[in-house]
Amino acid sequence: MYSIRAATINDVEIIRQIADKTWWEAYLPILEKEQIAFMLGELYSVEKITSQINSNTQTYLVLEEDGKPVAFAAYSPRDEDPEIYKLHKLYCLPETQGKGYGRMLINAVAQKTLEAGKHTLDLNVNRHNKAKNFYEKIGF
Repeated sequence: MYSIRAATINDVEIIRQIADKTWWEAYLPILEKEQIAFMLGELYSVEKITSQINSNTQTYLVLEEDGKPVAFAAYSPRDEDPEIYKLHKLYCLPETQGKGYGRMLINAVAQKTLEAGKHTLDLNVNRHNKAKNFYEKIGF
């Protein structure tokens, strides 16, 4: 059984742990170790995530499987065009990949986008990231 909920500052460490476990597997084939460590430090510092949640500059959703957080997504209106929403982050623990959780999170973000009265959700993905095929398969 799964559930999706909005993240709070109490989830910052959970988000960081999921990102750390996921990034190494996802990016080690395409980025240097130093680059991964740098990016994790930049994008997933306690201060950065806390600030994003507190200031509502990015909304985080956490997906739980049987009460255990296993995936998250983050989204917001684009700075340069608030009519367009952007999916900034989507990560599922490696052991949960293939269960449909990524699609469920994207559907939740798409629903939140529609509830905000917007009709466009975009994302960027490294062309060498294996997740690119997933995003294309579901219509991006």
